[in-house]
Amino acid sequence: MLSSPGIGSGLDVNSIVSQLMAAESRPLAALNRKEATYQIKLSAYGNLKGALASFQSAARNLNDSAKFQKINATSADTTLFSATAEKTAALGSYSVEVKQLAASQKLASKGFTNTTDAVGTGMLQIQFGTYDSGANTFSLNADKPARSIAIDSSKQSLAGIRDAINEANAGVTASIVNDGTANKLVVTSSDTGTVNSLRILVKDDDGNNTNDAGLSQLAYDPTAAAGSGKNLSESTAAADAKVVVDGVALTKASNTIKDAIEGVTLNLAKVGAATKLAVERDSGVVKNSADAFVKAYNAAVKTLQGLTAYDPKTKQAGPLQGDASARTIATQLRNVLNSAVPAVGGKFASLSDIGIAFQKDGSIAVDSAKLQKAIDTNYNDIADVFAVVGRPSDSAVKYSAATADTKPGKYAVDVTQLASQAKYTGDAIAGTDIVIDAASDNLALKIDGVQSATLSLTQGTYKVADLAKELQTQINGDSALRNAGVTVKVDYDATNKKFLFTSSRYGAASKAEVTSVDTDTLTKTGIGVKAGTDGVDVAGSINGVSATGSGQSLTGAAGDSSAGLKLQITGGATGARGTVNFSRGYAQQLDKMAETQLSGAGPIASRTEGINRSIESLGEQRDAFIRRLTSMEKRYRAQFTALDSMLSNMNRTSSFLTQQLASLPGSSRN
Repeated sequence: MLSSPGIGSGLDVNSIVSQLMAAESRPLAALNRKEATYQIKLSAYGNLKGALASFQSAARNLNDSAKFQKINATSADTTLFSATAEKTAALGSYSVEVKQLAASQKLASKGFTNTTDAVGTGMLQIQFGTYDSGANTFSLNADKPARSIAIDSSKQSLAGIRDAINEANAGVTASIVNDGTANKLVVTSSDTGTVNSLRILVKDDDGNNTNDAGLSQLAYDPTAAAGSGKNLSESTAAADAKVVVDGVALTKASNTIKDAIEGVTLNLAKVGAATKLAVERDSGVVKNSADAFVKAYNAAVKTLQGLTAYDPKTKQAGPLQGDASARTIATQLRNVLNSAVPAVGGKFASLSDIGIAFQKDGSIAVDSAKLQKAIDTNYNDIADVFAVVGRPSDSAVKYSAATADTKPGKYAVDVTQLASQAKYTGDAIAGTDIVIDAASDNLALKIDGVQSATLSLTQGTYKVADLAKELQTQINGDSALRNAGVTVKVDYDATNKKFLFTSSRYGAASKAEVTSVDTDTLTKTGIGVKAGTDGVDVAGSINGVSATGSGQSLTGAAGDSSAGLKLQITGGATGARGTVNFSRGYAQQLDKMAETQLSGAGPIASRTEGINRSIESLGEQRDAFIRRLTSMEKRYRAQFTALDSMLSNMNRTSSFLTQQLASLPGSSRN
C-alpha cells in the first residue's frame, strides 16, 4: 500500500523531522570543525618536517671538509691533457709538454678459418713485465700477479678461449678480429707501459709447450725464437708516456700520472706542445657552500615563523602558534649557530668569523667581503666551522673517523707498540743463481689464515732478485688468496742471503707460513715448511686512556670523551705522539639536531601520531553519532507517521459524525 505522510492529516512530517534532525546534528558539525583544526595542524607539521629535512640535507652536504678545501687544476688546452687536484696539491703555474702517450701491448694469433675451430687444451699463464730487446731478457713486474687460465675441451675453440680469458679477469682482454681472410685472437694488456708487456706461457696437453700446434699456438715468450714459444705476433708494442713538466723530463707507464706534481693527477690525451697548467684554490665552492647553507637555514626559519606567528592584520594565528615542539626546534637552531665551535687549531670558531651573521628578522646573511678575506688568509681553516675535523700534530698519525660518542676536544696520543706485518724468513742459501726444475717448482702457503693452492713456479735459471719477483707474482696470482684480498711482498735479503715473505696486512690477524714444498725447494731456495712471525696490533692510549688496537688503527675507549675516535698510526716511534684536535662543525651539529627531531621517536613524530589518534577518535565518535542520528530519525518518522495516521483517522471520524448528525431528523444547518 502506498502512503505519503501528512496527506490525510495535513501534518508536514518531512519538514518536522528534517528540522528536528538538523537540531540533533549540531554536535556533528562541531566534530567536523575539530577534525578540520587537527588536519590543519597535521599539514603544518608536514610542512615543518619538510623544511627541517631540506635543511638537514643541506647541512649534511657540508659535513665533508673536502667541500671547503677544493683545489682546481686547469689545463690551458684540455685536448692535450686534463688535470684534477687534491686538497694537498702544490699551488702554482706549471708547464706541461706531452711528448708521447703510453700504449698497451697487443698480440695476435695466426689466422683461423672459423671462430669455432679447435685450438687445443691445457693451461695459459699470463705474466707481466719488461722486455729488454738488447739483452733479450724479460723481467717480471712483481706488482702484477701472474694469472693461470684453464682451457678444457669445452673452451678449446677460438671463441671459447677468448671468453675464458675475459672471464678470468687476468689483466688482459681478448677479442677476435677478422682481417678479411681469417679470424685472429688478439690479446691486449689492460694496462699501458713497458712494465706491463706480456709473456704468455703454455702447459699444452699435447706435451709440447712451445711448438706451433695445439694450445701452444698461443704461447708468447719475447725471448724465444719465432715458432718455438714465440708464436703470437706483436701488433702494437707497449710504450711509456713521456712528458716534460717545468723542464723536467719524465717517463711513466700510464697516461694517468699522479706523481709528477704533488697532489695533482694529469690525464694525457694527445701529443702536443708545452701548455700551461694552473693549480689554484677554488674559492667559488666555499662561497657556494656558504650561500647554500644560509639559504637552507633561512628557508627553515621562514617556514617556522609562518607556522608559529600571529598576523595582527588578519588577526590570524599560525597553526602551530604556542606549539612546544616548533618552539623547541626554533630555539635549538638558533642556539647551535650562536655557540662557538671548539677550535681544532685553525683560526675560525664561529660563523661570524667567516662573515655569516644573524639579522634582525632572525635570518642569517653572508658578508661577502669578510668571507673573501677568510678565503684569502686561512682557506683550509674554513672547513673547521662546518665539518667534522680531526687534526693530528704528528704527520704519521692520521685521523680516520669518529662516532656519535666522540666529544670535541684535544687528545694526547701515546704509542706503546707499532703495528707490524707477518713475515716469513727462509734459510740462508749459497750462490745467486737458482735453477727451478720439476723437483723444486711447487709450493703452497697460508697467508693471513687463507690457504693457497699448490703453486707452480716457471722452470728456468733465475738470479735471486728475479726469483723473488717470480715468487711474488705466482703467490699473488693464486685465486684463493686473491679472492680474500690477501697479498704478499717477496724480497731477497742480500746481506743474510734469505728470501723474505711479508703479508700486506698489519696486526695480529697477519700470519704467514709455508705449508708444502717440493723435495729440492729448501735446498735451493731456503724456503721450507714452517711458520713465520705473526704481525702485532698497534697499542697505546688516547687521552691517557688505553685504546683499542687493530692493525694500524687505534680507537678511543668506550666511556671516555675520546670514545670512537679512530686514528691510523702509519709509522714513527713509540712514546708520546703529539695530540689530535677533534671538532664538530655547525653542519654536523645541525644534522644531528635535525635527525633527533625527525626520527621516529622524535617530537614531530610524537605530535603527528597524537593528532592522527585524535582524528581517528573523532572518526569513531562521528560514526557512532551518525548511527545514533539514523536511529533517531527512524524513530521520529515512526512517531510522526503514527501521529499523522491518528489525526487522519480522527479527521475521518469527525467528518462521519458531522454527516450523521446532519442527517438526523430535526437537524438544521445554520
